[in-house]
Amino acid sequence: MKNIIGLLVLATFFVSCNSSNKKEKNSYSKVEHTSDKSDHPGKKLMETNCYICHSATAGHDDRIGPPMIAIKRHYINSKTTKKEFTDAMQAWIKNPNEADAKMPGAVKQFGVMPIQHFPEETIAQISEYMFDFEIEQPEWFENHFNEERGKGKGMGNGRGMGNGKDKKLGMKQTQTNFEDLPYGERGLKYALTTKAVLGKNLMGTIQKKGVLEALNFCNLQAYPLTDSMSVVHNATIKRVTDKPRNPNNKANTEELGYIRDFKEVIANNEEPKPLVKKMDDKVKVYYPITTNNMCLQCHGKPNETVEASTLTRIKSLYPMDKALGYDINEVRGIWSITFDK
Repeated sequence: MKNIIGLLVLATFFVSCNSSNKKEKNSYSKVEHTSDKSDHPGKKLMETNCYICHSATAGHDDRIGPPMIAIKRHYINSKTTKKEFTDAMQAWIKNPNEADAKMPGAVKQFGVMPIQHFPEETIAQISEYMFDFEIEQPEWFENHFNEERGKGKGMGNGRGMGNGKDKKLGMKQTQTNFEDLPYGERGLKYALTTKAVLGKNLMGTIQKKGVLEALNFCNLQAYPLTDSMSVVHNATIKRVTDKPRNPNNKANTEELGYIRDFKEVIANNEEPKPLVKKMDDKVKVYYPITTNNMCLQCHGKPNETVEASTLTRIKSLYPMDKALGYDINEVRGIWSITFDK
């Protein structure tokens, strides 16, 4: 079970831009170079794709993966070039394995990250951002890093560590002041913070009791936790799908169309963008939920990636289940987020 870090993405298992006088920002527009940290596309791509497991805000003993700053510190030193760092990130994402790991302590604590599919351009932009700028780090990180590596060691000798203008950010684990963001980003934040809460609780269940108990957890707690995040964000947060495990998660006709659109995006190996629909006084935001190899333990092919005991428990808890037969990097469903303008 040590490799269950990737099961955060199994939060996908819980399947679930701006007002008329503002312009929706394109979070993923390509750029040749930017000197402004906040404008670099890699920043938002990192927050969207990495922070679910590698959050800069989770506590030291309350996380399921090392923070991104730890990855940067272990991969970049005074001699590392941007290309070398980017190539290393591309290689690791494509084939994470214990033998090639540069962070054996993290592997021992969290397990090997599962294989996931991201466009190479996405990995390249995240890597460029990490290399060129200071990135957020938990308040506890500096002391922990110095204790682990010896004070002043393993710090990259200043190379790739940013220009020192940014301060270390002490942030709450669940940020809630997203109202000033463009609608697409705001809806995505609501989805990802909800996914993080679900994933954190799911991980604790899996680590202590295993996958079968995780199924019980989903059956009993997925809706209450999601509803609690709806209250936190003053929004309606749902997970819907074309192949529901729980009939309450069945997508309507309009949502089925969005699922088909996102399937095409993912099949083309493109970076998905939040889909925004504006109404009179409300905004709806949709974003895909995709699978990785760990998700297949409960959503893959029966008697291949889904063990017989797991399949029996699924049939017991969800007699109407349709959420099987998935492969890696497929759209499991979508987040459906509704909030006031």
